[in-house]
Amino acid sequence: TLEYSGVAFPRARFDDELIAEIEKFAPSQLEISDRDGDGQVEVILQHVYIERRMIPLNIYLQEAFDLSQGCAPDDPAALRAREQIERGVVEYGNAIKDLVAANIFPGDMLWKNFGITRHGKVVFYDYDEIEYITDCNFRRVPEPRTEEEEMSGEIWYTVGPKDVFPETFGPFLLGNPAVREVFMRHHGDLLEADFWQGHKERIAQGHVFDVFPYDQEKRFITTA
Repeated sequence: TLEYSGVAFPRARFDDELIAEIEKFAPSQLEISDRDGDGQVEVILQHVYIERRMIPLNIYLQEAFDLSQGCAPDDPAALRAREQIERGVVEYGNAIKDLVAANIFPGDMLWKNFGITRHGKVVFYDYDEIEYITDCNFRRVPEPRTEEEEMSGEIWYTVGPKDVFPETFGPFLLGNPAVREVFMRHHGDLLEADFWQGHKERIAQGHVFDVFPYDQEKRFITTA
C-alpha cells in the first residue's frame, strides 16, 4: 500500500454516482478543476492510498466452487477449479506463515481479509486486529471437566485478553470439504497451539526467520 497526495485523474474516468459518493463521504478530499490550465477537467484526490489490484480470496475461492458446480470429477472445468482452490489455500497458508516469521499475528484470518494477485500470490490486507506474536498467548482449548461443560454452548474456561486458541480457527475457515482437504494437507499446523507458541519462543530468543517472496523455482541459483 502506497500513500499519495494530490492525485489527478481525467474526469471522464469517474461516473456521476462515484463522484456523488466521494462528495458525500470525503468532500474535503475531492477537487474537480482544470488545475493545469490545459482545458482538461480532472478529478483531484487530495489524500489516497493505492494498492495492487487483487481479487479478494473469498471471491477467488467462490469462483472455483461455482466453476466446478455440476461437473464430473474429470471434467476440465472441475480440474481447473481444484487447481484454483489448491493455489488459493496453499498461498493463504504461506502468507500467514510469512507473517508469523515477521512476528505478526493477523488476528482476523477470514478469507475475505486476504487477496490474490495476478501472479497468484496471496496478500493480507486487513491490519485492524494485528498483534505481535510475542504479545500473544497461544493455548489449547482445555478438556471439559463435566458433561455440562462439554455440552455448553458458551465458553466455560477462562480466556485472557491476549489468549489465542488456534484449534478454533477451523470452523470459521474450513467449512468447504475441498478447502479443508488442501488446508490440512499443507497447513494443518496452523491449527495447533504448539506451532504458534514455538515460533513465539524462537522469536523471543532472537531467531530471525527467512521469508522468501518468490517460489523456489523462481529464485536465483547459486553455485559454489
